[in-house]
Amino acid sequence: MAQLATHTDTQQHPIRLYLVVWGWLFILSLCSYLVDFFGLVGYLRWSLILIFMALKAGLIIAVFMHMAWERLALSYAILVPPLVLLVFVGIMVFESNYTLFTRLAFFVAGS
Repeated sequence: MAQLATHTDTQQHPIRLYLVVWGWLFILSLCSYLVDFFGLVGYLRWSLILIFMALKAGLIIAVFMHMAWERLALSYAILVPPLVLLVFVGIMVFESNYTLFTRLAFFVAGS
């Protein structure tokens, strides 16, 4: 009888891990909705929403996309470019304030 090759060395994650992650995603989503429910405004509102969004995205990437178990080089290849983009956005924010200041100074002085 021909023996079938079986893969006994595969790794399966316990269902408890996925249930815990789903629970955390539910809690983080609830916190995000509570920000609107309590009527928070301004920078506090947007910073809380962005923090909850980043935490949810991190959980999804780490567990459901199996990035927590990948090689470090692959993780760096996926995670470093968005971080570099955030640095560039920060640089643009500081530069925009300077540009606005110089435009206001030029146009007010020219009037």
